[in-house]
Amino acid sequence: MQLLKKIGIGATALALSISTPVLSATDLTMYYPVAVGGALTKIVDGIVADFEKDNPDVNVNAIYAGNYNDARVKALAALQSGDPAQLSVMFSIDVHELLDLDAIVPFDDVVSTDEEKAWLGSFYPALMENGKVGDKTYGVPFQRSTIVMYYNKDMFRAAGLDPEKPPTSWEELAEIGAALTKKNASGQVDQWGAMIPSTGYPYWMFGALTKQKGQVLMNQAGNETYFDDPKVVEALNFWRDLGTKHAVMPEGTIEWGTLRQNFLEQKTAIMWHSTGNLTAVKKNATFDFGVAMLPAGTELGSPTGGGNFYIFKAASAEEQQAALKLVRFMTSPEQAARWSIETGYMGVSPAAYETEALTEYVKTFPPAAIARNQLQHATAELSTHQAGRVRKLLDDAIQSVLSGQSTAEEALSSAQKQADRILKRYR
Repeated sequence: MQLLKKIGIGATALALSISTPVLSATDLTMYYPVAVGGALTKIVDGIVADFEKDNPDVNVNAIYAGNYNDARVKALAALQSGDPAQLSVMFSIDVHELLDLDAIVPFDDVVSTDEEKAWLGSFYPALMENGKVGDKTYGVPFQRSTIVMYYNKDMFRAAGLDPEKPPTSWEELAEIGAALTKKNASGQVDQWGAMIPSTGYPYWMFGALTKQKGQVLMNQAGNETYFDDPKVVEALNFWRDLGTKHAVMPEGTIEWGTLRQNFLEQKTAIMWHSTGNLTAVKKNATFDFGVAMLPAGTELGSPTGGGNFYIFKAASAEEQQAALKLVRFMTSPEQAARWSIETGYMGVSPAAYETEALTEYVKTFPPAAIARNQLQHATAELSTHQAGRVRKLLDDAIQSVLSGQSTAEEALSSAQKQADRILKRYR
């Protein structure tokens, strides 16, 4: 009798195990660029771990892919291999290329509830300019920045300058930069007044200068550029003159990758760089430093920069919903505030700056608000169809002028003509 009972119990359990499906987790692969403002893997890992704790039905495999170009190449290679990722953080300016490849879906097609739609409309409008094409949102901001001006207050004091009054105009940048440039006994410069990087992302820095003259570099559709506009030419001439005429920074090119270290080693009193370096400068500077908005030409201005979340079309409907859940978590006010504090990148929504954590942080460290404040003067980063080819045309033109190989008029006219040939089929 006992044996029959055991058999009966076993059969019942077996029947239950067959009839009750085992819930399996949704697996997500996310490519993430980390070689942009320092080692960020631990921070991203921490946010992902918190997400998985709150969402045990989703497993996230974060693949760290070097810089933005590396992330795009690896994500697209995975897509072509038949083993695609479901989402990635890539350049906000990759949107036209990704659309041309039919690789991504608009978030508008993934959100469904009123709450999700409200979330999609919660970000700073300036950060959405590079994520929208037409009336659809393809990129959601996360690792976002503007260019800000870091300056050494101790050097200002030593030069008899007010450390609370950084340059606010191009004229002041040249004048103050001259006062901060120091030569040694042999006539060699051992302290430069200012440095603007011209490798890595020269088109990005140049976008700040052209915006400060009241001119953007392209249209929103990404099929026209304005490289030969007189205001653009004027902006490049000023950049060159900072090295040749005003002699406040080195002539030729200045390396993006080593500029932060040059600033920390006090080889330059002022640098223009991403706000994504803010926390690293805060942790490593051995001197009193300040952060300010970029100086104005005829107006203030900076392009936005950094990375957006994209969801890939190859993902299943279930995977897209899980990806949406992850993106919403990582861009939530609390996580955006945490990200901003730990990295220096900006909180991507007004609600992030209303959290207790970021409110208190800004009170104790006011430079954390500079990039956010500059958004009211910001424009979209250069983004077009055939983006890599078009950016290289402008980068090469910039570097040829800064290195004295051609005039601004010649280089930018040539770049514009070549960009026209590339983009005309997209009009």
